Amino acid sequence: MMSYKQEYIEFMVKSGVLTFGDFITKSGRKTPYFINTGNYRTGAQAAKLGKYYAACIKQHFGQHIDALFGPAYKGIPLAVACAISLAEQYGNNINYCFNRKEVKDHGEGGSLVGYRLKSGDKVIIVEDVITAGTAIRECLPVLKAAANVEIAGLVVSVDRMERGKSELSAIQEIKAEYGIDTYPIVNVREIIETLHNRPIDGKIVVDDCVKEKMENYLNQYGITQE
Repeated sequence: MMSYKQEYIEFMVKSGVLTFGDFITKSGRKTPYFINTGNYRTGAQAAKLGKYYAACIKQHFGQHIDALFGPAYKGIPLAVACAISLAEQYGNNINYCFNRKEVKDHGEGGSLVGYRLKSGDKVIIVEDVITAGTAIRECLPVLKAAANVEIAGLVVSVDRMERGKSELSAIQEIKAEYGIDTYPIVNVREIIETLHNRPIDGKIVVDDCVKEKMENYLNQYGITQE
């Protein structure tokens, strides 16, 4: 029986979100694999995505969370789908909220939509992928302005396990700067291990050649440990 991590890796491949070839990252690195979460587009995919995020949260946090926060824009459907799955799969009815890109100056006003945060609340930030950590740095002041909340952690889909501008990965930088732990559903090492010479819908997407390219990329840009 596959673990939720293995299921998620296979799901990313079948959804056209995780692809292999020759790509250039935003930072200019030539990478043999690419993750484009913008390729999720159906209700069935959203439901499955919520299930994998919920499984990750259940594994690391249990029941002791007050709210999920999804940074605009990609984090919004993730937080909603995850909250639905936590309620349906585990009977854990967790609040959710997200931010507006522009503060609303009429009606109820404010920059947050959904659950109204209270001081002392434990909040999980739900995001798709983390590269430079920009979204997190932008949303932390928004959360702290709403209430004196505790950021219990950050949950993301994939950890590429590579350095940012420094010798640290974005995950390590966020831990060092804010004391926040990040929990990926999977990391690139688990992707290699799961997909190497294993057919998905009759096709092997990570053969020996692709595996070697991914290992070489990690040797060049990877970090020693998380």
